[in-house]
Amino acid sequence: MKKLVVLSGAGVSAESGISTFRDSGGLWEGYDILEVASIEGWQKDKELVLNFYNMRRKNMINSIPNDAHLAIAQLQNNYNTVVITQNVDDLHERAGSKNVIHLHGELRKSRSTANSELIYNIIGEELNIGDLCELGSQLRPHIVWFGEEVPLMYNAINEVSKADIILIIGTSMVVYPAASLIHYANPEIPVYYIDPKIPDFKFNKNVVHIAEKATVGIKILTTKYLKV
Repeated sequence: MKKLVVLSGAGVSAESGISTFRDSGGLWEGYDILEVASIEGWQKDKELVLNFYNMRRKNMINSIPNDAHLAIAQLQNNYNTVVITQNVDDLHERAGSKNVIHLHGELRKSRSTANSELIYNIIGEELNIGDLCELGSQLRPHIVWFGEEVPLMYNAINEVSKADIILIIGTSMVVYPAASLIHYANPEIPVYYIDPKIPDFKFNKNVVHIAEKATVGIKILTTKYLKV
């Protein structure tokens, strides 16, 4: 069974009603991005940050996987599929994908501010001031903020380097370090790129660009190029 690595981004979940912040003039659902997605913002106003992610978590819980999430999960029937996503929602998992790497963290999880290796599932919809880890420190969202390292980057590089096929969907591949992943793939393998925009990255002659949004492009992909 061939190994298929899917690199997914905000464009996949946008069609399920999950808000995105790129091209939004520095605002994210009315919030300054750096106020809610940086360690400086966290240190300045923890309650603001917690409330922002509580809102995003509720939005995620009330959203459902769309046809793109479902079709990606169905690719597991014919390929050894690994999904590497920049998204922090759980829609890939809820659609049925079994092997998902979240580069930028997960809304359903929190972690200790005293020890980043202490990660917990969030029970319910909210994480609040006074919710503590076993060391007695405040819990923060398990999200990779601007300027922070991406802990699962090595895992992602390892998967991409072993891929027989790459599918890029819903991401313009301009956010680093995630954008660098394509360069770890074998330059001889086929790459399918689903996004309305022309790709900015240069990889190889084997890139097939499907200039559609995720739910439309995935149907073209699975009827013309890949079996489900």
